[in-house]
Amino acid sequence: MEVSVVIPNFNGIAFLDSVLGSLEGQTMRDFEVILVDNGSSDGSCSFVAGSYPWVHIVELPENFGFCRAVNEGIRAAKAPYVLLLNNDTEVAENFVEEMLAALKRHKNAFSCGAKMVQYHDRDKLDDAGNYYCALGWSYARGKGKDIHLYEKEEPIFAACGGAAIYRKKILEQIGCFDEEHFAYLEDTDIGYRAKIYGYENWYAPKAIVYHVGSGTSGSRYNQFKTRYSSRNNIYLIYKNMPFLQILLNLPFLAAGFGIKFLFFAAKGMGREYLAGIKNGFSISRKGKKVPFSLKHLSNYAAIQVELWANIFRRLAS
Repeated sequence: MEVSVVIPNFNGIAFLDSVLGSLEGQTMRDFEVILVDNGSSDGSCSFVAGSYPWVHIVELPENFGFCRAVNEGIRAAKAPYVLLLNNDTEVAENFVEEMLAALKRHKNAFSCGAKMVQYHDRDKLDDAGNYYCALGWSYARGKGKDIHLYEKEEPIFAACGGAAIYRKKILEQIGCFDEEHFAYLEDTDIGYRAKIYGYENWYAPKAIVYHVGSGTSGSRYNQFKTRYSSRNNIYLIYKNMPFLQILLNLPFLAAGFGIKFLFFAAKGMGREYLAGIKNGFSISRKGKKVPFSLKHLSNYAAIQVELWANIFRRLAS
């Protein structure tokens, strides 16, 4: 067995038949599925135990968030490759096989992200790899565009944790998902961390997954997501950028956060956005930072060039 599929779940019973049914029909058969339930009250665990007895269920007593759930799944995984999958998805029949093949093609890859297609509009992309730029913006490449775009297998900044495969031995080296995030930007954070250590993240366009989106949080823009996204963005910058790099990017970051505040203020969530920023500074005081090492200096330089280049990618998209 080479792959462990980990599915975090919180009150997602409405989606589980779709995702587990599509995994049951995979062309590749030699993999395990681990459902990590975050204290659901909707009967999710009973449904899965009765309908899909081959799924290993890890039950948590309460909702500890996405990061804790996937970390529990990673710890329970028996295979050398861990494939994270959102509960509100449906995968193509060769999905697991294509994800594994893509990761194996790139010997220095930490992760590969799938081609995510909008579940309810299958002519449009949901995500073709995640990018992060010097403005402090994380964004899904190709979101809302034609599915026939982004057909090339190529490096990305980070893989979207909603459908991504990781090398477990690298997770053991650099650390698993940071549970301080709870949810949002944790996949960008871990992809960023892997790049600091000199690893790559790739986009795997032949691995197709259909994604409902916001299956747990309920909507694309809401107070919870706005607060946690701004909070975690501050924390991500503090954690991954050395102090001098933060100073170098400060004019860009100030502009980026200012534009985002105006955006959310127009939606009536400016207060939530600012509260998240304040909370982000608060959790950064805990001092949990990726240790700086001179041997990674060239990696930091390459990341900085990419952060600048991704501003133009974002504006051009």
